[in-house]
Amino acid sequence: MTLATPERSVFVEPASSALLLLGRGVDLASERGVECAGTLPPASDPDLVERARAARDALGDRAFVLGHHYQRDEVIAFADVTGDSFRLAQQAAARPEAEFIVFCGVHFMAESADILTAAHQQVVLPDLAAGCSMADMAAIDQVEDAWDVLTDAGVADDTVPVTYMNSTAAIKAFTGRHGGTVCTSSNAQVALRWAFEQTGGVDGRGKVLFLPDQHLGRNTAVLQLGMGLTDCVVYDPHKPNGGLTAQQLRDARMILWRGHCSVHGRFSARNVADIRAADPGVRVIVHPECTHEVVTAADEVGSTEKIIKALDAAPAGTHWAIGTELNLVRRLAQTHPDQAIHYLDSTVCFCSTMNRIDLPHLTWALESLAAGRVVNRIVVDADDAHWARVALDQMLALPGY
Repeated sequence: MTLATPERSVFVEPASSALLLLGRGVDLASERGVECAGTLPPASDPDLVERARAARDALGDRAFVLGHHYQRDEVIAFADVTGDSFRLAQQAAARPEAEFIVFCGVHFMAESADILTAAHQQVVLPDLAAGCSMADMAAIDQVEDAWDVLTDAGVADDTVPVTYMNSTAAIKAFTGRHGGTVCTSSNAQVALRWAFEQTGGVDGRGKVLFLPDQHLGRNTAVLQLGMGLTDCVVYDPHKPNGGLTAQQLRDARMILWRGHCSVHGRFSARNVADIRAADPGVRVIVHPECTHEVVTAADEVGSTEKIIKALDAAPAGTHWAIGTELNLVRRLAQTHPDQAIHYLDSTVCFCSTMNRIDLPHLTWALESLAAGRVVNRIVVDADDAHWARVALDQMLALPGY
């Protein structure tokens, strides 16, 4: 089969699994331009599984292992619970008997767990290099400088900051200090409505500074709150005054930080068109971190949990193309064999930072804890932890949470 466009051709070979329907060829227009095999190499040490299991058994109830949905299968196999970042942090807080919280995710998630858990609990991240490119796009000094710009423009008093869960503890603390809230991809609409109500309602003069993912902020404001694209401006921290004039800031309703997810931001409207051409009966469901063009081209949009629930509720024989991280898509294909599940992209495979947590790192962390050595502990500054907790508590107080 050949999917042809004026700019490229993607050759799709028949396969027993249709998971990578668009990724079984070479896309020379891609920045990678290589075939995406869609598999991970096996653990180099064949004894790693047994070593990890022995260490896990030795720790018993002293350790609680959390696995984010985007983790490798070899890591998920050792997770006591799986879920999205905030649900996992809540699960950790609900296990006060666990001395160690081993968070198989990325750095900001482990920070949230440290904020929400008790003082006697220690949060461990198996690889400290497991960060989040989106969270790293909003440094605290940049955000404080941006607030000064809003102050100089005369709009800070009418602006409520809302930060996505995918942000550092310092950014969550900034939000708490300035009377804002945290949101997840599931409750962004409720969080934004609450924020606007603090300054006169959605139709009033108030504004929201949305951090750090511009796409979730834009998609929520336009598709769920009825705003126009012209109500949104993008603040670029690498440009003087964010690249915006004082008048643009005064006219805007949504001031979006110039940040994005390196995985979800790669999906394109072309991917949606190509997958529909290859499988005319497919339903496309994407994460709201995708661009506005992708979200409006899709059939459904929703958080990781919503995507999972949509697949669970779908009848046998349905066809799906999913725009989110590939580890989760592969797992959904394995657990829903009666449905045809495709990955929406042709070249991007896995979240590189999330995949830093692998079986060797997890085994090392568990064995170290079993031997009495606490490694890679995540500790949030006390003042930041206090104000971040204020912002998180405000989210928990939102209607319907």
